[in-house]
Parts: sequence; C-alpha cells; structure tokens
Amino acid sequence: MDSFDDNDIRYMRRALQLAELGRYRVSPNPMVGAVIVADGRIIGEGYHLKFGGPHAEVNAIADTERRGNARLLPQATIYVSLEPCAHTGKTPPCADLIVGKRLRRAVVACRDPFPAVDGKGIERLRDAGIEVAVGCLQHEVEALNVKFLTAHTLHRPYITLKWAQSADGFIDHRRTTENPLPAKLSDLLTSVFVHRVRTDHDAILVGSGTVIADNPRLTVRTWTGQNPVRVVIDRRHRLTGSEIVFNGDAPTLRYDLPLRDVLADLYNRHNITSLLIEGGAEILQSFIDADTWDSAQIEVAPVTLNDGVFAPKLTKNAVHLSTTTFRYHQIIEYQRPGNPLTSGVPYL
Repeated sequence: MDSFDDNDIRYMRRALQLAELGRYRVSPNPMVGAVIVADGRIIGEGYHLKFGGPHAEVNAIADTERRGNARLLPQATIYVSLEPCAHTGKTPPCADLIVGKRLRRAVVACRDPFPAVDGKGIERLRDAGIEVAVGCLQHEVEALNVKFLTAHTLHRPYITLKWAQSADGFIDHRRTTENPLPAKLSDLLTSVFVHRVRTDHDAILVGSGTVIADNPRLTVRTWTGQNPVRVVIDRRHRLTGSEIVFNGDAPTLRYDLPLRDVLADLYNRHNITSLLIEGGAEILQSFIDADTWDSAQIEVAPVTLNDGVFAPKLTKNAVHLSTTTFRYHQIIEYQRPGNPLTSGVPYL
C-alpha cells in the first residue's frame, strides 16, 4: 500500500464528492471523480456525468483547459477515484489522454476489476514515466461503487433484496375472490423510497406469481431517473405476454432458466451490474437459501395481518447496517457477510 499525506487525502475526498454526483445516471459504469492539482491548488475537476459520456478524467482535463491552466498540466497531479481506463469503449482510453497531456503524477483510489482495465491503466501510466500511487481512500471508493466492483469481481450482478412486511411478519394476506387486492403496507413516503432504490439498479426481478397477482409496472414514477430493465422468472410459462410488465415503458427479459443461469446471462449478455429482487416471497427466499445476495432492504409497516404469506427469512449471520424511520415505518438494511468489498457503509 502506498503512503499518502493530508493533501492527497483531501483532494481524493473531493474526487469522491464529485463522483457521487453521477449517481442514478452512469450505471452500468462506475461513479468516478477526478481532481487536478498544481501549485498547491485545484486547477481543474470533473466527474463521469452519464453513461456513454466523457469520463471523469476527460472532463477534469477539459475543465483545466477552460480555466486557462493547460500550461500547468505537466507539473500537475491528477486524483482519480478509480483506475483510468485503458481500452476503447464508448470513449477513448483515459490513460492515453493523461499520458498525452504529460501529467507528472496520478493518485488512484482503487484498481478497476473490469477485465478490459484491471491494472492495464495503471501500467500504461507507469510505462510512460508517470508516478502512480494506488490506494488513497480505497475503502470509501469501494463502498461508493460496491455494485460495480462486486459485479466484475463475482461475475454476476450485485443483488439487493427488497420487500415490505407487516409488524407480525407477513408480506401479504391470503388473497380471495372477495379480497383480491394486495395488503397495503407501504405509504406514500416509503413508496418514494422504493422508487429511489429502483432507480439505483440496472434491473428489477420478480416471479410470474407476482406478475399474475399484482400486474405491476416495475417502473420509476415517484423519483427522477431511468427505469430499470424488468426481469421476469416464468418457468411454468404461465404468463400470456399481455401483462403490464411487458409494455414498452422499459425493456423486459423473460426467463425459464435456473437463477444461476439467469444471473450469468444478465451479467455476460446484458451488462447488468446491479439487480433488485422485489418478489414474491418464494423468489426472495430462493436467493437467501442459495446465499446469493448482497444487500437487503426490508420495510416494516405499523400494521398487523395476523395471517397470510410469511415474509422471507434472512440468515442469522446477516449484518445489520442501519434502521431508518419514515414516520411509523422502518427501513432496515442488511448486508450478506463475506463480501470483502462491503465496508459496513450503507450505499444509499
């Protein structure tokens, strides 16, 4: 691990602040910020604003040039929260840009595990004679980009389980022809929270039973952001294709495969790095039983149902992270133990 002084930490913390501004707009790319420093002051800064757009390093160098500080680049240090890319994707390699502008030093918070990068950006900078230090505020960056890093480390999407339950542990009452509607557990405020969580994931998954019972849209309506890709597990081919989830509001993927194969296909073929599981109880419990989840968001409503569909049960070693109260409702967050990238910091 390289050593860093107070100034390194201060400027990297600013890069982290900038990176956070890209939340809800950059996925499946990571949130990245960059700060350029010369003569003891910031001469340019930027962040990855949206997926497909210029990366943080490009925006920071452009900002430096707009400020009339281009002449200072050869003596400058760039602080970047994730390793500069070394491949041509939707944009040219950022490592080549940094080399071309002849910056003196680069401080990188975290190595990028994406296979096309994975140390190659750092190597390219060092081969060009640029001093590179790695690991400044690494744990904070891992917490910020835990979905992206988990996906490219485990080769499956980061998985968040989400459900609402009554105070006595049920997620719904027993549906009847006389009472076909679901139990109302979320209120207006916690519904906004649910839509915020949806916006922060690439895709949302439910089983065919949830589609038949609730006919949900699975879109974002009370928060600003892009609709996630909708994923439906329909192993018994019970759905007709006329359900609302198959409308044109967002892409919908339909599977009759085992969950492991679904996750592999989402990651490898559809570039899905984060997946929200919203139901039903059987689907949620299957992820828990397979020990294939990373975070759980459980809403506990101030109502009792006395009977109905039991809520899923997390394992006893699930790590409690936080409890947030919205009026009389609670949102309780857990993480699965064993993921080395999670640092005990809630990602929301």
